Amino acid sequence: MRERARELKAESRGRRAAGSDGEGDVLAAIAGMPEPDRSMAARIHAIVKTCAPELAPKTWYGMPAYAKGDKVVCFYQGTYKFKTRYATLGFSDKAQLDDGAMWPTAFALRELGAAEEARIAELVRRAAGSR
Repeated sequence: MRERARELKAESRGRRAAGSDGEGDVLAAIAGMPEPDRSMAARIHAIVKTCAPELAPKTWYGMPAYAKGDKVVCFYQGTYKFKTRYATLGFSDKAQLDDGAMWPTAFALRELGAAEEARIAELVRRAAGSR
C-alpha cells in the first residue's frame, strides 16, 4: 500500500514529464526484483510491449502493470512480494477477457516456456482488445 501511495503522490505532483509512459519506472521495478521474478517479469514486459503496444507500462503497487488510459488492464506480481510459491499474471475488470458467465482473471506462473509465452501473448492481445 505504501508503494501505491507513493505512485499516486508522484502522479499528482506531475513527476512524469508530459508524454512519459512509465517505462523507466517499470524497468526499475523489474531490475529490483530477485531472480527468478526478474527474468519472468522482463519476459512478460517484452511480450506485452510486442503484443499490445497500446498498453502503457506503469507501476501499480510497485509491480509492473500495463494500462489503457489511466486504467490498469494487466499486471505481474512476483513471488517475493508476498512470499508465495508462484508468481501471478493478473487482469483487471478493464481487460476484455469475458467468456460466458465465468472466466479466470489471474494465472499462476512457475516458469515460462514457449507454450506459456504463447498463451500470455494471446491473453494480453484479448485483454487489450487487439485480438
